[in-house]
Amino acid sequence: MFLYEELKKENASLKQLLSEKEEKITSLEYSRKELEANYANLKAARIISINDNELRDTKQRLARLVREVDKCIALLNE
Repeated sequence: MFLYEELKKENASLKQLLSEKEEKITSLEYSRKELEANYANLKAARIISINDNELRDTKQRLARLVREVDKCIALLNE
C-alpha cells in the first residue's frame, strides 16, 4: 500500500512537470512564430530600404522582384 501511494505521488508529480513543460513548449512555439514574422518583416523592409549607399542595390532588388512577378503573371496567363 505504501509503494502504491508513493508511486501515485510520483505519477502526479510527473504529470504536473509534463504539464508545465507543455505550457513552456507552447509559449516558445508562439515566441518562435512571432520572431519568424518579425524576421520576415525585417527582410522585406531591408529589401525596400533606401539610403544613399544602397540606392543602386535596392533598385536592382526591386527590379528583380518585378521581373519575378511578371514571370509569375505570364505563367498564370498561359
